[in-house]
Amino acid sequence: MIHLFTVCLYQPLLNLLVFTYNVIPYHDLGVVIIVLTILIKLILYPFSIKTIKAQRAMQELQPKIEEIKKIYKDQKEKQAQEMMKLYKEQKISPFSSCLPLLIQLPFLIAIYQVFNTGLRNGNLSLVYSFIYNPGHINTLAFGFLDLSKPQFILALLAGAAQYLQTKMLIQKRPDQALRKSADGKDEDMMAVMNKQMTIMMPLMTVFIGWNLPSGLVFYWLALTLITALQQLIAFKTAKKLPVEVLDGVPPKPKELPEADKTDDLNQTPAR
Repeated sequence: MIHLFTVCLYQPLLNLLVFTYNVIPYHDLGVVIIVLTILIKLILYPFSIKTIKAQRAMQELQPKIEEIKKIYKDQKEKQAQEMMKLYKEQKISPFSSCLPLLIQLPFLIAIYQVFNTGLRNGNLSLVYSFIYNPGHINTLAFGFLDLSKPQFILALLAGAAQYLQTKMLIQKRPDQALRKSADGKDEDMMAVMNKQMTIMMPLMTVFIGWNLPSGLVFYWLALTLITALQQLIAFKTAKKLPVEVLDGVPPKPKELPEADKTDDLNQTPAR
């Protein structure tokens, strides 16, 4: 299994890094990581689009989900059945937005190994024979930033970018961001989870990135900013189009209100 991971993910990514390093002018590792991030983002583009579509669809369903929770608030089993029925009718899986992220996880692990082994330890023994092996990669980026060592400032910037991206994903619902009970003390569970995610994800990014090679943290920073830009474009497009259009299904024609239908039937054609 480890050998398969090395051959299929680690080695190709290491060689992509070395090849990009060879062709980039001045061999600046910071520029190399930005280019590498864009290339990997293009490779994973289909999975990213599926994730955004799933998130869009779940946002559209949120009012109906809240209505089911309200109607069957004391019948948990019936509530679960109605939820599954709704997902089935709309042909949406509640886990559809998680699956593409899980598929991307091995890439992240492989990239971590590339930066940890290739940059920190300088091990380039798995470079393909047809790619020039420089023997050593200069880890100084932009003339002042050593990406082989932890850099606290990069960890902070990555945490700030993570906060921006998470904030974009968690959009307030038009009805209410928080729902309260009659005594005004109970917050909506989803709103509480959203608040925790908005704070915890950036803090975890800073805490973890503080101890990692800053090359990996810089990659995560670039990846987060590019993803945030992609989400911004996708969400702006999604506001103009219904979910059916995004999924390639033509929207159903709008029916006239009953009053308008009656008026049309009673109208006498002009002579």
